[in-house]
Amino acid sequence: MNNLAFQEEVWEELLDGKIVAMSPRPGVNHNIVAGNICHIFGNFAARKASFVFSTSVYAYLTKKDRVMPDVKIVCDKEIIKEDGIHGAPDLIVEVLSPSTAKNDRGYKKKLYEKCGVKEYWLVDIESRSIEVYLLKDGQFDLDEVYSIFPDYLIGKMTEEEKSKIAKEFKTSLFPELTIVLEEVFENLI
Repeated sequence: MNNLAFQEEVWEELLDGKIVAMSPRPGVNHNIVAGNICHIFGNFAARKASFVFSTSVYAYLTKKDRVMPDVKIVCDKEIIKEDGIHGAPDLIVEVLSPSTAKNDRGYKKKLYEKCGVKEYWLVDIESRSIEVYLLKDGQFDLDEVYSIFPDYLIGKMTEEEKSKIAKEFKTSLFPELTIVLEEVFENLI
């Protein structure tokens, strides 16, 4: 019997000069949601001369910070180099994982704010929600939280409450693009 050694590629980020391993690796649903978001932006961004990048591309933000967010949208081609993005993407999406949520909500959110990322999404698979932060006067402001409500909650709502549930939204980067929540969270395992 032939024993093959398998070594999984280690993904890491540099946060405030410290190497932080991105482990354990994201699960299937994490990748499905990130892929869905890339797909939603993909065709649209190409028509707008913008670029959509997935996890495997680094964003070099400062000398001490090299990050690998799940989705990055870049409108300025000049900051794209062979080894990654050198500067702030216009929109960053982080799909939350238990092992990375603290950094995504804390250090990285402050870093993205400081570096001038215009729009920041925190996507929670468990609650089927997207928190959208917009940069205003140099600080992130929570614009809205969009959620897919479970059937048991919808069943308890009045028709008026149901009518107020947002099932889609527009991104500040591309106001003519509609983000449909069901499409972000479709095909989960």
